[in-house]
Amino acid sequence: MTASPTLRLDVAPDDLFGLHNLPYGVYSLPGRAPRVGTRYGEHVVDLATLLGDEVFAGPSLNPFMAQGHDRWVQVRSAIAAALRGEVPREAVHSAAEVTLHLPFDVADYVDFYASEHHAANLGRLFRPDNPEPLMPNWKHLPVGYHGRAASVVVSGTDIVRPAGQRKGPSDPAPVFGPSVRLDIEAELGFVVGTGNALGEPVAAGQAERHLFGVVLFNDWSARDIQAWEYVPLGPNLGKSFASTVSPWVVPLLALTEARVRTPVQEPEVLPYLTLDVPWGLDIDLEVEWNGEVVSRPPYSAMYWSPAQMLAHLTVNGAPTRTGDLFASGTVSGPAKEQRGAFIELTWGGAEPVTVAGEQRTFLEDGDEVVLRATAPGPGGTRIGFGEARGRVVPARHGGEV
Repeated sequence: MTASPTLRLDVAPDDLFGLHNLPYGVYSLPGRAPRVGTRYGEHVVDLATLLGDEVFAGPSLNPFMAQGHDRWVQVRSAIAAALRGEVPREAVHSAAEVTLHLPFDVADYVDFYASEHHAANLGRLFRPDNPEPLMPNWKHLPVGYHGRAASVVVSGTDIVRPAGQRKGPSDPAPVFGPSVRLDIEAELGFVVGTGNALGEPVAAGQAERHLFGVVLFNDWSARDIQAWEYVPLGPNLGKSFASTVSPWVVPLLALTEARVRTPVQEPEVLPYLTLDVPWGLDIDLEVEWNGEVVSRPPYSAMYWSPAQMLAHLTVNGAPTRTGDLFASGTVSGPAKEQRGAFIELTWGGAEPVTVAGEQRTFLEDGDEVVLRATAPGPGGTRIGFGEARGRVVPARHGGEV
């Protein structure tokens, strides 16, 4: 007796990956090429097979994202309708048995600095004698820097400890070697589905038609390398060696119930950053260090919204492309246990935290950090983002090159 060619998937309505979520990712089976799928409960469902659409038969979300907002709405509805009925058996795979890949080709990458709590904490750490922790421009524009797209890696990729120049305050000259103040930054990343042409900025009110989805984002940071290099032009090698993203892209369309107003912005922002209804996202992050949760940053506390970041990124006429990625910067809340970077959590190393029974400040070889997050969904459900996981491995060399 042969097995039925179809089956009905039994997924609880309140599953983190239920019909209210339907994130997109790229998966592969042993000996087969990567393809686009969606996560549904503990299953990965092949979308080319489910929908009969070859745009999902390749190893990247970019061709689908480039089709635009109206198509994203149509496909999301079609996936949900198909999963409510009988599904082709050949389309269904156990999430535990597939390999997950970088879900989209990263075209460009920009990192912002959108948390007032994080920016103020670093201001107090680095400029303790200044009564104003924020720089004069901070509340007038979303501060950011251009990073390196080629070093964005998918969850589970080992992070090689970076080497570079560093110079302590009392050192007579810089030295070269592996970073000794390796840190994380718990962030969200926003994926551009359709870009804008050169010279044609994206208005803040139109940003959501360009934004496809959201990923977890860990911007690994070598604080000692960064401290020596960043004046006057900003981060470079201290940030460019690796950034980890989660393998599942949660559609912005799935986050309607997670929308909240941003904190009150004073002084009033310039017109190009104004939204009729300012919106942020109520997403709860979790930072796990060697198996122990050490922080729970709330994205709802972020000062600058995703729409404002995209509007500012393009206001000078800079183009964006399908697959562009911009990140929020470290997500931190007002409480110590809500700080999204270890430099904040340990106050520059002066206040160690206990991790698995040990006093710790910055990352050591062998340490593993995992970011997770959930957001409100319809009817009291929660939406899952999966995880962004990375383990630190030793530097490739330890001395002069």
